[in-house]
Amino acid sequence: MNKKIFILGSGGHASVLVDILLQQQIAIAGIAGPGLKSLRKSLENIPCYQDSDLLSFKTEEILLINGIGSIPGNSLRFDVYKKFISLGYSFESVIASSAIVSPHAILASGVQVMQGAIIQAGAVIGENTIINTGVIVEHNCIIGSNNHLAPGVTLSGEVESKNNVHFGTGASVIQSIQIGNNSVIGAGATVTKNVDDNEILYPARATKKALK
Repeated sequence: MNKKIFILGSGGHASVLVDILLQQQIAIAGIAGPGLKSLRKSLENIPCYQDSDLLSFKTEEILLINGIGSIPGNSLRFDVYKKFISLGYSFESVIASSAIVSPHAILASGVQVMQGAIIQAGAVIGENTIINTGVIVEHNCIIGSNNHLAPGVTLSGEVESKNNVHFGTGASVIQSIQIGNNSVIGAGATVTKNVDDNEILYPARATKKALK
């Protein structure tokens, strides 16, 4: 039986996922969840539902795609994911056609790999994690559940992140670094030492000096 695919959310992240799926000629049955009042133009021809409407479908009839974006301090994406998992529903992964994913990498349920990303051999990506545009995940990295690697992040080999970690745009992590649960790596930061749980790592601040 072919399962119907529903996108949860209707913001910018959802619109990019829809674009990927339509380019791959994957049918989308509908969009559901928070933010429908601000539905983007690129999504307007897709039928709209509320979260509660999806409960009328049997768990084996549909697949969900988490279209809610991820930012530090906002747990909505993870909360919605947990809610539907607890009810027995399943989340589909999305991999852009332009992404390069090694056949020797392991991706858990609900992982999203956006355009131009590279995931090398031996990498393991946890459930509900976003590998955003142009990200590089090198060999044998282990990425926890509900991580977000924002555009342009680079992880060298054998980096390990725990759960609920946010890597800001353009952050870089050298090889064999460990990053604790619920941590935030600031945009543009270069990580050369292990990061503890619940830690926020800010990038070095550039200073200006007038030329003489």
